[in-house]
Amino acid sequence: MTSYLLRRLGYALLILVGVNLLTFFLFFTVNTPDDMARLNIGGKRVTQEQIDKWKAERGYDKPLYWNDKAQGREKLTQTIVWERSVSLMALEFGRSDARNAVDIGHEIKVRMGVSLQLAVPVFILQLIFSTGMAVLLVFFRHSRIDFWGVVLCVLMLSISALFYIIVGQYLFARVLRLVPISGYAPGLDAVKFLLLPVFLSLLARLGGEARLYRAMLLEEVGKDYVRTARAKGIAEHWVLLRHVLRNALIPIITSAGSYLPYVFLGSLVFESFFGIPGLGTFVIEAISGQDFAIVRSMVFLGAALYIASNVLIDLAYTWVDPRVRLT
Repeated sequence: MTSYLLRRLGYALLILVGVNLLTFFLFFTVNTPDDMARLNIGGKRVTQEQIDKWKAERGYDKPLYWNDKAQGREKLTQTIVWERSVSLMALEFGRSDARNAVDIGHEIKVRMGVSLQLAVPVFILQLIFSTGMAVLLVFFRHSRIDFWGVVLCVLMLSISALFYIIVGQYLFARVLRLVPISGYAPGLDAVKFLLLPVFLSLLARLGGEARLYRAMLLEEVGKDYVRTARAKGIAEHWVLLRHVLRNALIPIITSAGSYLPYVFLGSLVFESFFGIPGLGTFVIEAISGQDFAIVRSMVFLGAALYIASNVLIDLAYTWVDPRVRLT
């Protein structure tokens, strides 16, 4: 197990270095620091003095990869790639390119807490309801309940999340006035603002997840160990819960685990529509404001979270199935 984790950490480091350098290369190939200055200052009549001042304030007046004018180690450290890309490996995100030049690390720390308030309940409820609905459909397989349940799942996954948001805001906030239509407040007041986005996010993903889990469970139902369990006289619901569900947990964990990075990164659609100041809204604001420093930081953070999620998924395999060995 230890050698496996060390090897995965080594791979993770190499992948992060690759993602980091590739992202930096792509961003600074498409847009030079002068282009970034023009985009952020705005307006068509931007003078070279304004561009030089903007670059100097943000450290973009240095060479990209190698500083011939510096001495010793500073030839490498006094460059844009060191200050804006290598520093990310130490989770030093620096300041944004926008006029207010916010501390990106501080914003990520604050906004990730807000995103977690929305995403953690969705993730837990999604897992419970999707698995429960799938088990119910498999229990009543080849019946009208199973048929109409699958039809409902297909109908739910065919509808766009935007439709759920618009109809949900109109029905629950405008007509019934049960919850605020959008907004956010810290502390316990956040609950009334998060109820509707949590419910609608759960509804938007329920059909697809339940149908996928149902297919995984049906694959297990026909195997020999299930027939042996039934031959021993074990009731069908116990066969499903104790044997089938347990053996179908690995693909379910794989599917659910792929959603883990979004738990931390937030939802672009739901946060922006409901005015929740999480990381999803942070990214949308950065893209609309041409703030490449924030976008690069979020790409790096997303890659790191994906790698961490995959390691956690592998560790979870050994927990649900002792036959799995990580070597």
